[in-house]
Amino acid sequence: MPNYDAIIIGTGQSGPALARRLTAAGREVAIIERKLFGGTCVNTGCTPTKTLAASAYVAHVARRAGDYGVRINGSVNIDMKAVKGRKDAVVAVFHDGVERSLKTLQGCTVYEGSGRFVAEKKVAVNGSDLAADQIFINVGARAAIPPIPGLDQVPYLTNSSMMDIDFLPSHLVILGGSYVGLEFAQMYRRFGSEVTVIELGPRLISREDQDISQAVADFLQEEGIDVRVGSKIIGVEKQGNAIAVKIESMGRISRIAGTHMLVATGRRPNTDDLGLDQAGIATDARGYIQVDDQLRTNVSGIWAMGDCNGRGAFTHTSWNDFEIVAANLLDKDQRRVSDRITAYALYTDPPLGRAGMTEAEVRKTGKPALISTMAMKDVMRAYERGETRGFMKILVDRDNKRILGASFLGLEADEVIHCVLDIMYAKAPYTVMQRAMHIHPTVSEFIPTMMDELKPLQ
Repeated sequence: MPNYDAIIIGTGQSGPALARRLTAAGREVAIIERKLFGGTCVNTGCTPTKTLAASAYVAHVARRAGDYGVRINGSVNIDMKAVKGRKDAVVAVFHDGVERSLKTLQGCTVYEGSGRFVAEKKVAVNGSDLAADQIFINVGARAAIPPIPGLDQVPYLTNSSMMDIDFLPSHLVILGGSYVGLEFAQMYRRFGSEVTVIELGPRLISREDQDISQAVADFLQEEGIDVRVGSKIIGVEKQGNAIAVKIESMGRISRIAGTHMLVATGRRPNTDDLGLDQAGIATDARGYIQVDDQLRTNVSGIWAMGDCNGRGAFTHTSWNDFEIVAANLLDKDQRRVSDRITAYALYTDPPLGRAGMTEAEVRKTGKPALISTMAMKDVMRAYERGETRGFMKILVDRDNKRILGASFLGLEADEVIHCVLDIMYAKAPYTVMQRAMHIHPTVSEFIPTMMDELKPLQ
């Protein structure tokens, strides 16, 4: 039985980086990958979707060329095979890079196959039992498929199988009005598909504030996307060459027929076939591995990183998981999950950048707060670019003057939000940013101005 100092299961964001740190420290490491090197982000998440979104954005701007005084003769045509080809080429760079770096990493042995616990410190893969005193789980998550009547009888797509599409669906029906569903909705509408989004909740992206949800719904509808909120899906069925979705909304039953259907109703961890019970590793009711503030499981010497631990569902939280584990194990630096500030983006166009608490969350605390908002149409950079949809919102603790949270929906919001995020990590008062001199003309230059206009949160 091969013995290693450490076993890493999965090659998402956390796994390969940790393998490099451990081998650099002289440890013998085995890393297991059953399918795609690089995990969700590289293969079916961030990298391919943002590459597709870039193609969709070019198509959108090309159609608007006349607004900028640019004349294009003829219509804008989309070559979906070329779009997919570009996406595949970008993915290959990162996928192949991860695979190559691991297979040439001194002190690291790569096993390609499904790893499964057979004992507390023993993992079986390809008929071999591997043993190690330290084991790190980095197996990610996948699309959750809801128990909708008839769904198992019709063909449907997920974020993973969407990566194989090299044609334009005539009518794409998307189940789920949250982050994954909305990004696909906009990009395929811009490619030329008819798109319908069906959301059970009363509004899109329900974890965001009402004004953010409404603004996103507004610009999606302006682009011709049919948004159905407050709609319960009570069944799906094949209807000739179409897929019919039966929904109930405000007591009324209706049907929506599309040529293709994307299920984007949530995620579930890839933990159901890991044999966690053989190692005594605890999970919650949804299958997420339970971890403490340093990402240790209930079993000594076993950690869980990335999407499978339920402590974050983003590439950056997975990378931060690696940093926390490496710091505690190798650097004698007591880093914790609770030290990090909530931060993420929704990559529609315009994007949403989020940091800290929402307005609704601040209100729930009951603490005295200040708020400032600014419409993107009042931001000179956005006006010059002809991209004025959205607004910026910042919330501040009235007493200690620290920023509580921010929601930026608009041009380059996914980048601009870091101005606020870094001040929050520094635990500095908002007055530091208020007095900063930012460069003109940028979106960021208006953040100090917003600090000048803080008002009590009513």
